[in-house]
Amino acid sequence: MITETTPAIIAENIPEELRERPQWVCWRFEERDDKRTKVPYQPSGQRASVTDLMTWSGFEHCVMEAAHHFDGVGFVFSSADPYVGLDLDKCRDPESGEIAPWAQEILDRVQEGYIEVSPSGTGIHIIVEGSVRDGGRSRKKVRVDGEVAGEIEMYSRGRFFTITGKTL
Repeated sequence: MITETTPAIIAENIPEELRERPQWVCWRFEERDDKRTKVPYQPSGQRASVTDLMTWSGFEHCVMEAAHHFDGVGFVFSSADPYVGLDLDKCRDPESGEIAPWAQEILDRVQEGYIEVSPSGTGIHIIVEGSVRDGGRSRKKVRVDGEVAGEIEMYSRGRFFTITGKTL
């Protein structure tokens, strides 16, 4: 089900420390409230929950099933792992690869971690060790010259990131 707009998963680029964790789901695009959204699934085809570890699977199983029945795989953030995901939206030109200056400033500060291009090609996902204050979730709009230029979301539990393996 992987489409032309969904990059194939480049599994070898995904850090082994993430691949080893049983915190993976498959996902597919669905329409919700007239908006295209990514919905997590178990490899069996049943819906997955980002708060129920019993619905998560191993990396290899998800990759195998995603290749035939889903649009991709995702990593679920949990209070039992040391990871935080930063989602930088609307910061990359998918044609040229050019990154918005506000996003480049964030990337320049990342010392260690995994950085990849989102499935749309217009965003960047960063996974680092750390924590997020105030319940594991933070969201902030980025303004440039008074206009919203993008958005930064941070998660440490109860969410999943689509993973492409397309490293930056």
